[in-house]
Amino acid sequence: MRYLLLMGAWLVSVSLSAQLQMTPELLWDLDRVSGVAPSPDGSHVLYGITSYDVQENKGDRNLFLIPAEGGDPIQLTDLTGTAYDEQWRPDGQKIGFISTHTGVPQVYEVNKDGTGLRQVTFSLEGITHFAYSPTGDKVWFTAKVSYPSKVEELYPDLPKANARIIDDLMYRHWDTWDDHAHSHLFVAPYTEGRFGEGVNVMEGEPYDTPLAPFGGAEQIAWSPDGKGVVYTCKKLTGKEYAESTNSDLYYYDVDSQTTTNLTAGMVGYDRDPVFSPSGEYLLWTSLERAGFESDRKRLFMLEWATGEKTELSEGYDGDVLHPVWSADEKTIYFITGERATYQVYQLDVKRKRINNLTSGTYNYRNIALLNDKTLVGSRMDMTQPTELFTIGLRKGQEKQLTFTNAKILDRLRKPKVESRWIPTSDGQQMLTWVIYPPNFDPAKKYPTLLYCQGGPQSAVSQFFSFRWNFQLMASQGYIVVAPNRRGLPSFGRAWNDQISGDWGGQNMKDYLSAIDALKKEPFVDEERLGAVGASYGGYSVYWLAGNHNKRFKAFIAHCGLFNLESWYGTTEELFFANWDVGGPYWDVHLRSKYEAFSPHRFVQNWDTPILVIHGEKDFRVPVGEGMQAFQAAQIRDVPSRFLYFPEEGHWVLRPQNGILWHRVFFDWLDQHLKK
Repeated sequence: MRYLLLMGAWLVSVSLSAQLQMTPELLWDLDRVSGVAPSPDGSHVLYGITSYDVQENKGDRNLFLIPAEGGDPIQLTDLTGTAYDEQWRPDGQKIGFISTHTGVPQVYEVNKDGTGLRQVTFSLEGITHFAYSPTGDKVWFTAKVSYPSKVEELYPDLPKANARIIDDLMYRHWDTWDDHAHSHLFVAPYTEGRFGEGVNVMEGEPYDTPLAPFGGAEQIAWSPDGKGVVYTCKKLTGKEYAESTNSDLYYYDVDSQTTTNLTAGMVGYDRDPVFSPSGEYLLWTSLERAGFESDRKRLFMLEWATGEKTELSEGYDGDVLHPVWSADEKTIYFITGERATYQVYQLDVKRKRINNLTSGTYNYRNIALLNDKTLVGSRMDMTQPTELFTIGLRKGQEKQLTFTNAKILDRLRKPKVESRWIPTSDGQQMLTWVIYPPNFDPAKKYPTLLYCQGGPQSAVSQFFSFRWNFQLMASQGYIVVAPNRRGLPSFGRAWNDQISGDWGGQNMKDYLSAIDALKKEPFVDEERLGAVGASYGGYSVYWLAGNHNKRFKAFIAHCGLFNLESWYGTTEELFFANWDVGGPYWDVHLRSKYEAFSPHRFVQNWDTPILVIHGEKDFRVPVGEGMQAFQAAQIRDVPSRFLYFPEEGHWVLRPQNGILWHRVFFDWLDQHLKK
């Protein structure tokens, strides 16, 4: 198999080069584990591995199967492109999945020993998501349905005109322009290896399910009796869509072909439906406040027979993520943030009592029920990318199941990761991760980086990032200071919510508290401090550049917000700006906030070298923000560089672009912090 051959070649190169330090190139050689799907009998776990070919500048995701008790994995597919939505057919005899192997996503099936690979669908438009019904006689799937553009409607005699006529908002979203197509839900009969003709559940509706752009198959659920489907949809368009987070859950009855809104009147995001095994109850996560995308993720339960809704997480201050039913329906397992880690918790349904099942310096990303005694989930930390682990339900005992990158990682010198509680300017305590270079020598002085997190509400947790990788930064000889400043989850709602309406306020003081505390250490060279970050972290870097009082000697801002007024006028999902900034810049009541919090207001103070990075296809933080920042630095004769990616959006996803990103990143830091 291709995977095994590549791994063998890599091991030979490692043994010859004896590489002991993380590098940008090595980071892209690591395989990326994702997904967790236990077999119906609990004997095996299905998952995927994405491998990248830097020379070809692409990656392929293929499927693997491992015994639940551990052992050697079996590679099920060896296809180019991405295999996803992998799942067991209800009888456990075949595995279905979608692959982009031919360029158009189609459904495939394969035997559980990897034989008998067969393409099931041949749709010209492609199948974007799908799932078998629990009864095995139906499937739901999603596919794009095209609508005519305004140009086609108004001027059909100009078929070669290359233009857009735009009459409303949401004409582009994250990294994609409106293509006049919507993702619709279809229900079709299924027989051995064949989809029948599908019924469009959303015929004539200009809406999407799953929610664009990040929603997946988890936002659609079959009822256990196979008689209906619950799907997530935000049935709004244009300006209303841009200003609202009001998605709802809809139940489609297959026999009557009728649709019912299950969450009418609940104004925030309602997503991710999960039926209990018997079908008596439906779980979903719900955000209470309209327009606040980082609100507490509450867990609601609907009793199907009566329609009664109950919040199971009432009184709990944390988020409920990825809920999973126990087989007897007495317990719900879920993931939640706990002091900058993500742990598995359990909820007693009858008593509504919540307690933790795991605790450690790591993040769980998703979980599934393996059997009545065990969960299986994917776990990562700052020095190890995702692997699969089993978790005992009685005592939370954990066992590593996969060791995908062990032969590479075992050869690396790993950094030390330390947690510190640092006093803030208003008398609070802030958890700050400090990551030390491998073979750290406390007698030496090291250049040090302040890491500014994005979001803004996104915890600096035990994530293993393939761009903002703390192990890689430390391996280049930098100490990394990563504070969980105000505005981050996993420390209670008050800590999370404080940042809204206070972007340039207390959280900026938190950043300075963290770096000021660390620069007192004898091993930190306070003459060689840098600050780096992306998105809101990039905004933070721009703001600090005008307000740091000579602390830093180098800055790097990736896709940062520079001018809040121009950003408000060009970003797409306005609910985010309206909630976190407070509203539009022309509101006289917000004038003082725009003046105090917009980094462009402090450019007269810029005097420190700055690297600006931005992608053309970033529509959440449009590329003009980076251009303005770079131009301001150039006009002020501040040493500066602009790294521009014409094909990337808010993230850098292509392998060679990713390596270039890291090379320019470290070249800039080395030039200004290692002299």
